[in-house]
Amino acid sequence: MTIHLTKETFLEKVFNYETQKEWSYNGDLPCVIDFWAEWCGPCRAFAPVFEELSNEYAGNVNFYKIDTEAEQELAAVFNIRSIPSILFIPKNGKPQMAMGALPKDALHNAIEEVLVNPEMQTTEVAK
Repeated sequence: MTIHLTKETFLEKVFNYETQKEWSYNGDLPCVIDFWAEWCGPCRAFAPVFEELSNEYAGNVNFYKIDTEAEQELAAVFNIRSIPSILFIPKNGKPQMAMGALPKDALHNAIEEVLVNPEMQTTEVAK
């Protein structure tokens, strides 16, 4: 199940960029964040794939969505210029961004390599 984040819940669950200068993830599980907007056709087409994988990884990876129209400050913090943009945040380490609506198999592979089995990582997520 995906959870919609506001600035306040982002600061609590992911990263408080107002008080911390160095990246420090606040979550207990790795997460994937979908930056999207209601008017975006590719975002709407990608939503069922994102939701399906959120159910498959329930209890292992958190899935969040950020509406870039409602949360413009968050979109600016991550320099979101095109949507959908997908942010992969491992439990330890730096986040990685992918642009565009990834096909299900590509999203699944990225989750496995970056979040579930990072020691097996062979490549960076497409930027």
